[in-house]
Amino acid sequence: MLRRSLLGAVAALAVSAASAVGADDKPAIVFDIGGKFDKSFNESMYNGSEKFKAETGIAYGEFEIANEAQREQAIRNFADEGYSPIIAAGFAQASAVEKVAKEYPDLKFAIIDMVVDLPNVQSIVFKEHEGSYLVGMLAAMASKTGKVGFVGGMDIPLIRKFGCGYAQGVKAVKPDAVIFQNMTGDTGAAWNDPVKGGEITKGQIAQGADVVYAAAGQTGTGVLQAAKDAGKLSIGVDANQNYLQPGSVLTSMLKRVDVAVYNVMKSGKEGTFKPGIQELGLKEDGVGYAMDEHNKPLVTAEMQAAAEKAKADIIAGTIKVHDYTTDNSCPVQ
Repeated sequence: MLRRSLLGAVAALAVSAASAVGADDKPAIVFDIGGKFDKSFNESMYNGSEKFKAETGIAYGEFEIANEAQREQAIRNFADEGYSPIIAAGFAQASAVEKVAKEYPDLKFAIIDMVVDLPNVQSIVFKEHEGSYLVGMLAAMASKTGKVGFVGGMDIPLIRKFGCGYAQGVKAVKPDAVIFQNMTGDTGAAWNDPVKGGEITKGQIAQGADVVYAAAGQTGTGVLQAAKDAGKLSIGVDANQNYLQPGSVLTSMLKRVDVAVYNVMKSGKEGTFKPGIQELGLKEDGVGYAMDEHNKPLVTAEMQAAAEKAKADIIAGTIKVHDYTTDNSCPVQ
């Protein structure tokens, strides 16, 4: 009998569909603030979960938190019901994952964007600076003013990592380029404020920016809209967001959290789950940039060739992109 709890309704649906499978065939995912349809980080995780369900026929538990207090409760309720692996979205869930994983050593857990060092936890982190370097190059090559922008979400080292990689790519193409960087806020609300994202973008455009990169979750949709309205270019993040404003989104920096989530669920099912740290960059196809019918007219063959050469050089180690999170500094501004 299911406990009547915060997750009652959600867990009931998932358990009824998954009751015929084994312990590690009952995966669950806890989305972070912003919701699973944020068209960015959370939605990419959702897409990975849906791919697993479509291929296996196995339902997964899911919960969208509305406030920070729900993180631990959501993870704990899934653990109480025997879900495994349980996947937590985002760095802010690290303490909750650590606490619950210690109490349920026989279950498997995974966290995206943070490291939790426990024998039953897989920690998945990305080299966002590498993908951001490539879109920075494309931004510089597309810019007519020599001025570009960056709008981050919550002001944390992880998002500074995006911005620093982007700045390095811009400067590699145009050393004298001007880069405007602004963060949306210092709380979780910064991920879900499209209006403020749009206002910041308008401010950067007023200063001359004609390409603006958004790394801000749902807030980024406001960035893309403002750039479109002003006749300027934008760059999406995490998922392929080119389709949101076709002909205006230069590209999107892909962060393949969909693949990471799918692989965790699949490894749980197949019994191949491994704890420890997985770091995914260009070499592992964990990050990249999006090309499709929506942005093809915006990216010339010359631009794409330059990005591909840089990608190969980064993989080979010829180009080294500084990681802001190693010392909280950036070699370029």
